[in-house]
Amino acid sequence: MLLFCLPYAGGSEAIYYKWKNCLHQSIELYPIELKGRGKKMDKGFYENIEEAVDDIFNNIKYKINNTDYAIYGHSMGSLLAFELYYKIEKMKFPKPKHIFFSGYEAPSIIRKKENTYNLSDYDFIKRIIELGGTPKELIENKELLEIFLPIIRNDFKIIENYNYQEREHKIECDISVLYGNQEDISLANILSWKNHVSSGFKIYNLEGNHFFINENITNISNIINSTLLRNKINTKKIEYGVK
Repeated sequence: MLLFCLPYAGGSEAIYYKWKNCLHQSIELYPIELKGRGKKMDKGFYENIEEAVDDIFNNIKYKINNTDYAIYGHSMGSLLAFELYYKIEKMKFPKPKHIFFSGYEAPSIIRKKENTYNLSDYDFIKRIIELGGTPKELIENKELLEIFLPIIRNDFKIIENYNYQEREHKIECDISVLYGNQEDISLANILSWKNHVSSGFKIYNLEGNHFFINENITNISNIINSTLLRNKINTKKIEYGVK
């Protein structure tokens, strides 16, 4: 089974590299690189979430036709995973077996309108430091910071300009929702994910702040392994008519 992983704001595919050795051998890690960073540094930035989702879909569409797959997204990656599901449905491609939404409240939650991406460099840097997850070495390195700031500023722009649209159909596959016990997301807003799914729904509360995924690689890998291996067993039961 393929596991497509979508990064948080400012993140690249590299944030998921450490997962490879923790995942079961039957799960193939496939982190997605977004434009404007890493090996796609020269590709420019997305204007909105729709552009990002179109690009992700074009990257995976030939892979999802012939194999089972799941999607994991953290923070901005969760929003991308949500919209990607409906892009896949619209294009009539096979749907994922499971989606892991991590570090993000349900997209239907009305958020306070912010324009963080328009802040001065000083105030913007202060804001991202408050969120945590940004290495001290990066903040203190002027050259790296000049590369990083436009990336995360644009990510904030497409998130903050996102307009949720209610869908006619709920997500049909099972979902798991993961969040940190120290992050600024209420349990009620986490539970609101249940309104978006017609199938199985599980919540996992992990130790840490918004960037809990960086300190919980083993725990999260265990959740993924048990979830997807169970899903694989259930799929075989259906295929072979076992009840």
